[in-house]
Amino acid sequence: MTQTLLSRALVRLDEAASLLNVDPDVLEKLKYPRETSKMRLMIRMDDGSRKSFLSWRCRYDDTRGPTKGGIRFHPQASEDETEALAFWMTFKCAVMNLPYGGGKGAVQVNPRELSKAELERLSRAYMQAFSRIIGPDRDIPAPDVYTNAMIMGWMADEYNQTVDEVTPAVITGKPIALGGSLGREDATARGGYYLVRHLTGELGLPARMRVAIQGFGNAGQHIARLLAADGHVIVAVSDTSGAIASADGLDVEQLLAAKKKGQSVTTLAGGSVQRIDDVIAQDCDLLVPAALEDMIHDGNADSIKAKVVLELANGPVTSGADEILERKGIVVLPDILANAGGVTVSYFEWVQNRQGFYWPVEEIHERLRVIMEREGAAVWQVSRDKSTSCRTAAYVHALSRLAEAIEAHGTQPFFTS
Repeated sequence: MTQTLLSRALVRLDEAASLLNVDPDVLEKLKYPRETSKMRLMIRMDDGSRKSFLSWRCRYDDTRGPTKGGIRFHPQASEDETEALAFWMTFKCAVMNLPYGGGKGAVQVNPRELSKAELERLSRAYMQAFSRIIGPDRDIPAPDVYTNAMIMGWMADEYNQTVDEVTPAVITGKPIALGGSLGREDATARGGYYLVRHLTGELGLPARMRVAIQGFGNAGQHIARLLAADGHVIVAVSDTSGAIASADGLDVEQLLAAKKKGQSVTTLAGGSVQRIDDVIAQDCDLLVPAALEDMIHDGNADSIKAKVVLELANGPVTSGADEILERKGIVVLPDILANAGGVTVSYFEWVQNRQGFYWPVEEIHERLRVIMEREGAAVWQVSRDKSTSCRTAAYVHALSRLAEAIEAHGTQPFFTS
């Protein structure tokens, strides 16, 4: 029987638990999502017809605080994927020691097929449907795949109208003018950048790295810009249309300009056009998967030549590929640590919204750097102490915090003593 994405994600929980003395009550609580709601959103299309779209919101665990997680608009979105992503968010927030649990939302739609007016109606319909679940002290959404600041602004406005009060802390990733935080746009990439920079020596990376980036969306573009500014060489990138590579390095500014115009990276001169999957096999020091889940799998993992894989996407490496990479001695900096800059700056936004006091971007960058370096070093130390992969170490690090919170409510030994 085919495993679900959630069941595959739960393997990480079992691996971490085997290295810790965790009470069975903890595992029982974390094996299942607290609640998953499914709604069918009905909107009026521009041609006067009505069309419905499946949607979900999952609150996986709220032991450490209100649930937090993005909303994605994607044609392949599903309940299983939403629950798996909420599970990952639970552990991601615990890794970073944020006062949150994990949540996630999705709408099964191709947003490119909607007009801007239809997209706004769909966004507002989502908030109308889930406003009883969402709230600044209960469940706090953010942008994800194919959603952005404007969509978050529409959703926040709809929530404000529903509860009849202005509540900026209900959602993060909003436009700056509507209570968004400076530094949020590049936060996911910047967090990964700080992590790699801090662990360069431990990872055995050279001072001038050769970098390949799979997925040149928001995170991929920002990590390319940050690394190139430090003098590293971007040798290959890919988007949904194809890939381009050059052993001498690509012109990052030209790549960014092409994407800003809505063009593919393959339109850039000065590199050879290749298949999307070829980026994974590039001769490089650092490979950055920044697209979707399961992009590195049993069928292509053996072709990877990079020393380190930085997971800016959620779940880009399958468990089978993990085994291959570990056997090859390739270090994987896992998603729940590597791309946690996004949720960390979302936390900063939530705090600023509640205070009504906003920080300069330099302060946000510095706060993010301190947290990424602190938790990155802690995960690296766990991996050394327990002789395990960085992925398992990250789950051990997170599970120890989750277990402490769950056990604080009392477990079987307490009630039977």
